[in-house]
Amino acid sequence: MCKKRQKISLIGIGMGSRESMTVEAVEAIGACDCMIGAKRMIDSARELRYGTDPAVRVPELCEYNSVRILAYIEEHPDYAHVAVLLSGDTGFYSGAKKLSEMFAGHPDQYEVEMIPGISSVICLAARLKTTWEDGAVLSLHGQEGNFIQTVNRNGKTFLLLGGKGAGEKMITRLKEYGMDDVTVHIGSRLSYPDEQIVSGHPGDFSGDEADGLCAAMILNPHPDKRTGPHIRDEEFIRGNVPMTKAEVRSVSLAQMELTENAVVYDIGAGTGSVSVEAARSGDKIRVYAIEKKPEAAELLKQNQKKFRTDGIHIIKGVAPDALRELEPPTHVFIGGSSGNLREILCTVLDKNPSARIVINAISLETVGEVMDAIEEGLLRDAQITQIMASRARVLGRYHMMTGQNPVYIISAGGERQENEDETEGSADR
Repeated sequence: MCKKRQKISLIGIGMGSRESMTVEAVEAIGACDCMIGAKRMIDSARELRYGTDPAVRVPELCEYNSVRILAYIEEHPDYAHVAVLLSGDTGFYSGAKKLSEMFAGHPDQYEVEMIPGISSVICLAARLKTTWEDGAVLSLHGQEGNFIQTVNRNGKTFLLLGGKGAGEKMITRLKEYGMDDVTVHIGSRLSYPDEQIVSGHPGDFSGDEADGLCAAMILNPHPDKRTGPHIRDEEFIRGNVPMTKAEVRSVSLAQMELTENAVVYDIGAGTGSVSVEAARSGDKIRVYAIEKKPEAAELLKQNQKKFRTDGIHIIKGVAPDALRELEPPTHVFIGGSSGNLREILCTVLDKNPSARIVINAISLETVGEVMDAIEEGLLRDAQITQIMASRARVLGRYHMMTGQNPVYIISAGGERQENEDETEGSADR
């Protein structure tokens, strides 16, 4: 006879008040014989289930760690129906995803259902009499997230906030990046009797208005609608620091083949032109701009602020030493190596042998270092392109072409992909 499986209900309880819960959620809470969740959720469910009735209560576990929740349920196979309480909606930045994957590994033991709830973003949008379908949505709950670039590109952005000082960090970052013209709406204790929604510009807030679990909607009256990363050279703040020119930058970035979750090292970042364009290629891209010269690092910071690319992390130091504590890269751009090219390549490849590497070389000495690295096998499947661009300048009534320095662009490595010839020929081997 088959053993009956435990029923696990992953329940989105909305904001937590009885009024914001679905009927399905209420019925599942009433039918369970064990409740698990963070204290706030347990308190809400307990009040819902018992009210003021001193009836015998079902077992409760105040816990939100997925591993510990699974371990507890495994220790109590006698509970026929377990309710795991989760804030908001189970499909929206919820612990339900990880839990459902864990339970799916034991299909003979557990029957899992997922009950959706109303998220604070949906509630805030309704309170403000607007829609959320046309806004970008990010969660900063319990994590250090980059959101400035997203706010800069969208007319409407929703942020989930939580954790100590989250609201203060949000307001400080908006001010730091000069986003004084955006309008911020912060909703706290949504659905509860003491619900509060405050609105204003960043300068109107201290950040204390977003204590605890909150949602924010940020309206940007002038979103940056450029679809590509490409920026004209004259838009960058330059000073006396050398900069990779637009023509070379475009080809180099194309050769990098960036992916949406790329971790990029920009070594010898200079003014940050490559860092900025790499960061603008995707809101989830993280760029580590490594620069040894104080003047260049300061210009880099100014350009980071100007183009609102908070996905850039400025690292002051000399490679490869400055790379050692960084997370492994997926993509590396080397615009300046200070004679340490081989050591840089070894450090990068130790961190990720499949990293995609693009090098710009102007001097023949650097080209020589590149050829040595290719011979040593440090640059796998290397391709070398030389670019020499010319720009017109006006002399009287004539336009004369002025040549820029020729640049070698070397690209190598990256994830191997089968081409059509290899795929079609594999059956003959």
